[in-house]
Amino acid sequence: MAARPHLGRPHPGPPHPDRRRAAQRFGRLAEHAARLLLRFKGYSILACDLRTPVGEIDIVARRGAVVAFVEVKSRARAPDADTLSPAQRRRIVRAAEAFLSRQQDPRLECVRFDLMLMAPWRWPRHIRDAWRADD
Repeated sequence: MAARPHLGRPHPGPPHPDRRRAAQRFGRLAEHAARLLLRFKGYSILACDLRTPVGEIDIVARRGAVVAFVEVKSRARAPDADTLSPAQRRRIVRAAEAFLSRQQDPRLECVRFDLMLMAPWRWPRHIRDAWRADD
């Protein structure tokens, strides 16, 4: 059977180093802005860029008895910002479980997974309880 020609756009390949650096810089700024917004809302930041053997969490924040594991999504266009796959969610949940297993605080009553959507010239969107650990 003959191979079908590729009818779509050619694969763009890896991003140009300048574009990659700009995207990384925008991502860092978005995470910084998300931390400021959370502080303004009364959260204390427990950890940033938390890396565990099973996954990574952008921000761990606490307000009262609620610990929020916040994933920050920054995109150049707002509609592209809310793309979080089930695999990404599972990785974040596993990383949160690893973080919580090391905590000794009996006051932690509620664990929540939030999503912070950031796009240029748009207000940040904080989606509380964006998904559940058992989703």
